[in-house]
This record gives sequence, structure tokens and C-alpha cells, in this order.
Amino acid sequence: MSGHSKWASIKHKKAIVDSRRGAQFTKLARAITVAARDGGGDPAGNAALEHAIAKAKAASMPKENIERAIAKGTGEGADAGAIESVLYEGYGPAGVAILVQALTDNRNRTGADVRHIFTKFGGSLGEPGSVGYLFEKKGVITIDASACEEDDLIVAVEAGAEDVNADDGLFEVITGLPEFAAVRRALEQAGVEMQSAELVYRAKSLVPVPHEGQVGKLMRLIDALEDNDDVDAVYANFDVPAEMLEKVAG
Repeated sequence: MSGHSKWASIKHKKAIVDSRRGAQFTKLARAITVAARDGGGDPAGNAALEHAIAKAKAASMPKENIERAIAKGTGEGADAGAIESVLYEGYGPAGVAILVQALTDNRNRTGADVRHIFTKFGGSLGEPGSVGYLFEKKGVITIDASACEEDDLIVAVEAGAEDVNADDGLFEVITGLPEFAAVRRALEQAGVEMQSAELVYRAKSLVPVPHEGQVGKLMRLIDALEDNDDVDAVYANFDVPAEMLEKVAG
């Protein structure tokens, strides 16, 4: 399991501060709006929208907020057309490759903000294509291993999952993009409680970060990027022991 998945899991277990929940809902709503704009407002025929809605529900986003975001994307919001998806590529401490996925209505502003964050926290923003080849788009579903047995995940394999990994108290189910929705639904129907279900850029290989100081700098860079209002997701190819991540997370 990648260090990034472990870091996300550690943060997922921590309480969400109310002041940050509003920002989270804004990002989720923007993703729903873009998905509805690009593929229509019916999640049954729009996998991206189905995924965005599932993420919003997992974060306890109110139903009316979800419906409002869909309506905005299907024509009731004039500014929906101004939002575009941008992928930034760069390096963090210890040479870790980082992809930053943003949804923005002002590419110049977001690009400047992302570059500033990279520089401030010891990284560097690269050119398009500089690290993208180190990742591949996959579906990743994480499950608390204490909540189920590995045999309970056979339904995921039967529904088309590519692999099931076990590490540090978590199961990680990997799928191709076409199979992601079917695998998630199969797990839901089997009563398996999922910690997260995401379409992500998954690293093809991992870079060990052995020193705690570098790990701390890297996590601060990733957290700062994720806190930016325009950033939808951050992916990195680091490999760090879970106990070190727990220590850095405090």
C-alpha cells in the first residue's frame, strides 16, 4: 500500500474541524458540478457524477447541496462553464513526484498559488509531463481490516477488481476505471463498510523517504496543497512506514 494511502487513512480517522468542513463541501460541490456539466445530471449514466456524489455522501454533505451542485452543472449556473480541470506536476522533498489535480475558474491564479506552495515547502513545480508518466489512473477502495475478513472481498474480485492488498490494518482494492463503479456497488451490496472509494492517480513505483525531517516537510507540502481552495486532489509516490506517518501527524 502506498504511503499516500496510509497518510490519507490517518487523516481520515481524525475529526474534521467544522471550519474546514465548509471548504471540503465547496470542493465536493465543484466536482459534482463539473461532472454534471460534462456528462449530464443522471448518475446512472454518468460514472464521474456517480463517483462525485458518492464522495459527497461519504463526507455527510447535505442532500440539498448535492442537488444544487447538479442543477448548477446542468444549466442553472452560468459560471459552471468557466470551471476547468488542470493537472500540475512537480517534485517534493526527497525527490518525491507529486501530481496536483485542480478545478479552477482562473488558471493563472491557481497556477501561481500552486507554484508558491511548492516553493514555500521545499518542492518545485515541473513542466507538463515531467512526472505524470510515473502514475496511472485507477480506482482505489480502502477498507478497515478490523471490520471485515479478506474472504468478504471476494465479491470485489468477482465484480472485476484487479487486486486486493493488505497492509497496516487496511485492505486496498484496486480496479480499472471501467470496473470501479461495479466493484464499489458490489461491496456496498455485500455490506462491506468502505473507508474511502476514489478514482486516483496511483504511483507505478514508490520512493522511500527514510528521514523523519524530510517526511515532515513532504507532509506539510501535501497538506498545504490540499488546503488550497482550487485543489481537488493531490497524489504522490512516497513510501513511508505507517508509524512514522503517525508520528508526523501528531
